[in-house]
Amino acid sequence: MVERERRGAVRGEAAEDDGGPEDSAGAVDGLRVDRWLWCARFYKSRAQAAEAVAGGRVHVNGGRVKPSRVLKVGDRVVLSLHGRDVEFDVRTIPARRGPAPEARACYEETPDSVARGATWREQHRLAALAAPRPDDRPDKKSRRELIELARRQGRE
Repeated sequence: MVERERRGAVRGEAAEDDGGPEDSAGAVDGLRVDRWLWCARFYKSRAQAAEAVAGGRVHVNGGRVKPSRVLKVGDRVVLSLHGRDVEFDVRTIPARRGPAPEARACYEETPDSVARGATWREQHRLAALAAPRPDDRPDKKSRRELIELARRQGRE
């Protein structure tokens, strides 16, 4: 890396930019939506984050956005995760994709979203209790019958 920087300095090339807008003090004041979602650890890759934004599963300040939209502190983001809408406010702009505690400090979930999430979790817990559960694992014949039933219903 040092030699690469030295070669660039010899040729008069500028140093590589990390892609975020910075002020004169070096603090980042905004970041692309897809990159922010990746840095905040909502998605494992930036490509997945960009796909979610392009697919309409991310809204900023009430409107659908493109992956290149710059997020700023104070923006409200609504994200469709695992079948429910999560709403949170942007608190900081991360300088890098760091550990999970650092990522959690970048946003704060709104109280309404927290309440909706608790209701959603309770509904799914009750639905799981109502689902029929056999006492033991199915044997080979029963397993084949279940697979055939699922195939006939179009689930596989």
